[in-house]
Amino acid sequence: MIAMGSLSGAAQAQDASVNQGTVEACFNGAPRDAGVPGCVGDAANQCQAQPGGSSTIGIVACLQAETAVWDTLLNREYKATRAQVDQFDTGQPPVSEALLTAQRAWIAFRDAECSLAYERNRGGTIRSVAAASCLMRMTAQRSLELRDMRGGL
Repeated sequence: MIAMGSLSGAAQAQDASVNQGTVEACFNGAPRDAGVPGCVGDAANQCQAQPGGSSTIGIVACLQAETAVWDTLLNREYKATRAQVDQFDTGQPPVSEALLTAQRAWIAFRDAECSLAYERNRGGTIRSVAAASCLMRMTAQRSLELRDMRGGL
């Protein structure tokens, strides 16, 4: 997302940090197949209460910091799900290849959807917040979907 990338450097300079445990507790406490839990964004909200966190740049930096934790969880869940589906491969096109194709398509969809959120809010600084929030929520949702996928295999 080119438009959002121009702000990300400034937002990251904000040196925002979130409590990783808050995000992990949200992940661990989320019921299976329940969509995006209400606790997504809690760590970013706590970050925003810190000095500098309530400016647009601070809010975006806090959202990006929580997204980074969700992204770590997503990568962990993807690897675990891929390892599990590899056990079921029978010599035909591997299930893990279908998972990889789906994951690549999901990344493209997420990026397009969050670029849309950015573009829909033209003319205001809220567009960066909308795009960063979109990335956080979609990343959280996908990490939970991958976790839940293993339960159905």
